[in-house]
Amino acid sequence: MIPSKLKPGDKVRFVSPASTPDRDAVLRSAETLARWGLEVEYGEHAFAKEGPFAGPDADRAADLNAALRDPTVRAVFATRGGRGCYRIADRIDCDAVRRDPKLLIGFSEITILHLMLWKECRLPGIHGAVRSEDGEGVHARANALLQSVLMERGRLEIASEEDEATRILTTGGTAQGPLIGGNVEMIGTAAGWALPDLTGAILLLEAVNMRLGQLDRMLTMLRQAGHLDRIAGIAVGQFSDCASGAIGLLRDQLSRLNVPVLGGLPLGHGATPLIVPVGLEARLDADRGALTMDY
Repeated sequence: MIPSKLKPGDKVRFVSPASTPDRDAVLRSAETLARWGLEVEYGEHAFAKEGPFAGPDADRAADLNAALRDPTVRAVFATRGGRGCYRIADRIDCDAVRRDPKLLIGFSEITILHLMLWKECRLPGIHGAVRSEDGEGVHARANALLQSVLMERGRLEIASEEDEATRILTTGGTAQGPLIGGNVEMIGTAAGWALPDLTGAILLLEAVNMRLGQLDRMLTMLRQAGHLDRIAGIAVGQFSDCASGAIGLLRDQLSRLNVPVLGGLPLGHGATPLIVPVGLEARLDADRGALTMDY
């Protein structure tokens, strides 16, 4: 299900399916979208707070579904990740999505919503976020890429970068298939209920603040349960603020899968990460150090 491209004058909505965002940060991000000619609005509970979540489960799910059901809303932006999407992923109104597919833009905790939307609706999404830009143009590259993916057609190429720690995980070989995944913790959390069949997929992995035992348990469970048996390849993004030894642990776990691995991708929780569509057909070229796809 390929949603229509956005055009100036289209309405988009920010919702908070996980934790409460910083209001000023969201408003600055909205200014970027307004410069693209988009009309920005906010879910009823976008800035609510209840414990670690942006309001009760029912309210967060209601805001997400209201955006998915509203025919005037042409894309849905998550204000942030944090905690709580796993509590409402089973409440997505998939009938509304099938009637009127639209992109969900977000990453981190939002990964579990992307996984459920692909599993139930075959709906692509965008792993990443629109970000405010300071006077030096920080995030301008990522925002320009997001604008192009949302509003144009073209070919995307994301190259492995030398200063990314996961670059040393790159093996060799090529793979082709839908790019699926994102945050490792959410992929593991989705196993058994929200995780789609990964047969033939290129699995995207990124993480933040993971302890070695936590990361090892997630990957071992996914591997031992057979979820990774028939993947085509692995695209490794940023493992930010993870415990010392995480890269070595990743090498040990991923080498057992005997598929091409491309590391060093600027995707995840780094200082200036890029965005990438998930659910679209991609080509991983570990020999050349690039991930490409048409959008």
